[in-house]
Amino acid sequence: MNTELSPRQKISSARRWVVKIGSALLTNNGRGLDRAAIAGWVSQVVELQTKGIEVVLVSSGAVAEGMSRLGWQQRPGTVHELQAAAAIGQMGLIQAYETQFQQYGKHTAQILVDHDDLASRQRYLNARSTLNTLLALDAVPIVNENDTVATDEIRFGDNDRLAAMVTNLLDAELLVILTDQAGLFEQDPRKHPDSPLIRLADAEDRSLDDIAGGSSGGLGRGGMITKLEAARLAARSGANTLIAGGSIDNILLKLQAGEDEGTLLVSKREPLDARKQWLAGHLQMRGQLVLDDGAVRVVREQGKSLLPVGVKTVSGSFTRGEMVSCVDGNQQEVARGLINYSAVESAKIIGKASAEIGEILGYCNDEELIHRDNMVVL
Repeated sequence: MNTELSPRQKISSARRWVVKIGSALLTNNGRGLDRAAIAGWVSQVVELQTKGIEVVLVSSGAVAEGMSRLGWQQRPGTVHELQAAAAIGQMGLIQAYETQFQQYGKHTAQILVDHDDLASRQRYLNARSTLNTLLALDAVPIVNENDTVATDEIRFGDNDRLAAMVTNLLDAELLVILTDQAGLFEQDPRKHPDSPLIRLADAEDRSLDDIAGGSSGGLGRGGMITKLEAARLAARSGANTLIAGGSIDNILLKLQAGEDEGTLLVSKREPLDARKQWLAGHLQMRGQLVLDDGAVRVVREQGKSLLPVGVKTVSGSFTRGEMVSCVDGNQQEVARGLINYSAVESAKIIGKASAEIGEILGYCNDEELIHRDNMVVL
């Protein structure tokens, strides 16, 4: 008798969820916050909590709500205008959630983060501890990118990726991305209304990229392609991702019940340990190393450190201890990690044996460019 759980049954058993709600859903396509919709999601989150499920909300909508309050019809192009809109809109967004959760006697907590918060190991651990404490207190954390202070260099780019990073941060088992589409279709449903919905796929399946397109509206920054990227990021810690229509009645409860809604992107990876998750979650790379075929095999298949001799080229501007990406000859990312030498130093020693480092540089801090303890294979 086969007792193995189906992918949907495994979703039903997940005990920690990260739920991301997109701008178009929250703001009724730019016409101000849809408080009735927010009330519906809040009711479902509370119901999930009664079933023993911990929920973290990652909520878009601050910029869109600010635009609505300011009477702006189009998303502004300058960072400072976006920051101003976010500051104004964040007030209404959190107030709307707080009002609804108070009806159930639930505490909420506003969490604003930017990339630097998760790039710093100490702040990463602080954020993890705070969120875990809030969940232990049966509160509902509401996470958003800190648009008010973020710049183009450090911003996540969209809340799909932020939600995936929070999923990694908390070792959540499931990432749910609620959007204005029912899921990922084989063809763009706006152009092909009869296109079949993809119900189940491997999160790592790169053929899905050809199906996904860009953002369909001017409110959010993400499109279906960013949702796929978020699913792959979440998959690094073993989490599955569900992309589903947020306007479907009781969608969260239907997903928890194992109903065949949305697109389920399955992770086939074993969960990474906490440090490896932190390394994998970095979105801001300071440089790139192109590895030869031998180094790719050693790093990927044997889990060994990266030595200078296996690197063909170096690009970017980085110092010792910063994050760099390691790619193969086809520009496919193999690994990422904290490098032991600056860009200038690295350029001088690549292709050379480790024994030559001291002679070339006049000193040798480390025999490895990236030690395996500071590297994660992707």
